[in-house]
Amino acid sequence: MDKLLFLYNLHAGKGMLRGKLAPILDALTEHWDVTVHPTRGPGDAAAVAHDRAGEFQRIVCSGGDGTLHEVVNGLMALPEGARPQVGYIPAGTTNDFAKNLSLPGTLNEAAVVAAAGVPRPVDIGSFNEKNFIYIAAFGAFTDVAYNTPQQVKNVFGHLAYVMEGATRLGSIQPHPMTVEHDGGSITDSFCYGMVSNTISVGGFKGTPAQPVALDDGLFEVALVRQPQNPLQLQGIFKALANMAPDEGGLVTCFRTSKLTLTSQEDLDWTLDGEFGGSCRRTEIVNHKRAVTIVYGK
Repeated sequence: MDKLLFLYNLHAGKGMLRGKLAPILDALTEHWDVTVHPTRGPGDAAAVAHDRAGEFQRIVCSGGDGTLHEVVNGLMALPEGARPQVGYIPAGTTNDFAKNLSLPGTLNEAAVVAAAGVPRPVDIGSFNEKNFIYIAAFGAFTDVAYNTPQQVKNVFGHLAYVMEGATRLGSIQPHPMTVEHDGGSITDSFCYGMVSNTISVGGFKGTPAQPVALDDGLFEVALVRQPQNPLQLQGIFKALANMAPDEGGLVTCFRTSKLTLTSQEDLDWTLDGEFGGSCRRTEIVNHKRAVTIVYGK
């Protein structure tokens, strides 16, 4: 029987894994010889995935998108042929990336998919020396996910991000920069930008004008200029949900395999919803089909 490593984070989301590990393990052990490892703090999932990848054909992680982010970062430090398949049992607050995988809503059903679902390759983004699975973002509201207290997330779920974000409306600031991409370059000031490979951001599922493919080697990019009134802000939110330009010309959208962003000041970035560091020059590259993840459909 092939070997599987099960990594889980009991502290993710509302602690929903507590008391529910038995049926998950039943689903996994039906198909695999399973080794279990509870994560012991930040960085542990990445280290264990990297150090023990050679022992297993599949690594299944359960927690929030941050846990999956760590596992993928650990694997991306290995040669492509040395990366085992990845299964995901989402147990976080928003579980953005899970929406791309058509995973079922319950832990037990997601465990069945993680054990016996269809493995498919997905693109992974590199961000300077780091990696991300589905989004790198800067500017207005990007720090909401990691500055919102976990207790508030647990009580209010997606509403926590909305409540925290609403307090920032009066402090949106533009950032002068030059953005180089496959189609050319743009020099302008933007208050928000995201480089993504997802249909869901911050717990809100969009309806992109063009379908998002997780394995096409391309990112969807949106750059937002500073809004002057609530009506413009509403148009921006609609444009971001559709990943398409707004009528007022405040949102620029394009697809690219790589991106270099040079700003006049340090920008704070989030990677997969967690703080990704501050930098003035950022190089982002799409690594096509770099990791294989188990899908629901």
